[in-house]
Amino acid sequence: MANVGEFAAALRQLKERSGLTYRQLEERAAEHGGVLARSTLADVLGGKTTPRPELVAEFVRACGDAERVQEWLEALERAVSGAAGRDEGGDEGHDGGVGADGAGPPDRRTGPAPGRRRLRALLVGLAVLSAVAVTIWVLGFSGEPGGSKGKSDRTALPQGPVQIRPVLADGLCLTDGHAEGYESLVAVQRPCEDVAPQQTELVPAADDTFRVQWYHPDHGTGCLNSVTVGTGAALLEPWDDCGKTSRFRIEPTGSGRSNQYVLRLVGDGCVGMSGSGTVAGVPAVMQSCDGSGKQIFSISPV
Repeated sequence: MANVGEFAAALRQLKERSGLTYRQLEERAAEHGGVLARSTLADVLGGKTTPRPELVAEFVRACGDAERVQEWLEALERAVSGAAGRDEGGDEGHDGGVGADGAGPPDRRTGPAPGRRRLRALLVGLAVLSAVAVTIWVLGFSGEPGGSKGKSDRTALPQGPVQIRPVLADGLCLTDGHAEGYESLVAVQRPCEDVAPQQTELVPAADDTFRVQWYHPDHGTGCLNSVTVGTGAALLEPWDDCGKTSRFRIEPTGSGRSNQYVLRLVGDGCVGMSGSGTVAGVPAVMQSCDGSGKQIFSISPV
């Protein structure tokens, strides 16, 4: 096994074969007294952190592969040992992969083939070039430092994953959920600790505007779009085709608090929380801009 990243890829394949969501895996583990936090699991499957043996065992059992827990633990040990060996200057050796039937943990096959190494190098190079291009694009449209009322300030807003928190609802974040009488997922406020593994990002669009983009391992990428007709009118629904979704001007409130903003829809209206704006589970809706607390959000990096 070449590294923990390869091991994480095998874990992702196991999850896909199980057909279970992060929430279902967490619930399965809890049924027999185990702990499988969704946020931790998302980091492990994304290759961001090295999993602990007990988490791997819990995950494998929850996926229905309990009889092979020991094989998975041995594969984890090989992955960690292999990575450590390369860090110390040894040769790459052999990396594991899923079995030929695609149903088991990584075997003892050695390091990545030359083609795979070239592909990895190409992907890394493309990622660097993309990051540079995005940085240049953002700087080119950032405007004057500090922004101004009525214009989004790209330089002040955090980049990468963020939390959007309604200021009237302590501990709640804007994320996905269901509104009564509407089948599709929409933007609602829920406890921030329940948001993972979904991630929220503000993606620059034209004319100093942004799209609110969500990424979820089970649902993919979607951007919020204002629903204008039918039972979902005024709700914000994630659409797969981000290019056809709503654009927002993210404007400082002028309150003196640097991380508080109004999300103004290009065209008309502002994003606000329905009802009192303080209850978990209520949806975000498009409202006439009135400067009320229900239309103010704090935006901070995750």
